[in-house]
Amino acid sequence: MSVAEVRGLVKKYPSFELKEVSFDIEKGRITGFIGRNGAGKTTTIKAMLNLIHTDGGEIRYFGLPLAGNETEIKKRIGYSTGTVSWYPRKKIKDIVDIVKRFYDTWDETAYRKYLGMFALDEQKTPLELSEGMKVKVNLLLALSHRAEVLILDEPTSGLDPFSRNELLELFSELKKEGVAIFFSTHVISDIEKCADDIVYISQGRIVAATSKEDFSARFSEAGETLEDTMLRMEGGQAHA
Repeated sequence: MSVAEVRGLVKKYPSFELKEVSFDIEKGRITGFIGRNGAGKTTTIKAMLNLIHTDGGEIRYFGLPLAGNETEIKKRIGYSTGTVSWYPRKKIKDIVDIVKRFYDTWDETAYRKYLGMFALDEQKTPLELSEGMKVKVNLLLALSHRAEVLILDEPTSGLDPFSRNELLELFSELKKEGVAIFFSTHVISDIEKCADDIVYISQGRIVAATSKEDFSARFSEAGETLEDTMLRMEGGQAHA
């Protein structure tokens, strides 16, 4: 069941263009969004959250168009960038007190659970945190209002290997609860570990949007890892 649908998304910049980007995000599945720097991942994610004006296409969540239903939809989705850049001198506790007012689905039990899981000190400010801990703060906020869809831009950025593996295990637990997870990453091994589906973008165009198994069957050569396949395709064969 699709909980999010991106159809014919177009965004034109002077030196770059998203070209008819289309894919689905399925309930209870983890989708890895891959592509090299500048391929269009962050632009796509910003468009999916109506953070930029697009030149064409439609985005729907839960069967509703984002246009005209943004407030209702955003109560049901969670979003995280790689870093925290707002309220740098406020304590995490104070940031949380502000954010939770916007969500009638805020779950204090879940908040306390993830606060402990991520080993975060809510008396600290973002300025006092490492890059990896800042990522965890954003995820803490996204997970604490029982989001049905998580849209995460480089969520493992800055995390040490242990913390990254812990986060991927958390993704696997969340999908058992029916949560849809869509995350971009440059760490292809993360995709190999936990993704069910792959959306691969190259030069603003979707090359593949399919299951991980189908992607490997279609594009991988004998003995290749997913990373090997990506490197070869980006070497000049992405649109073959």
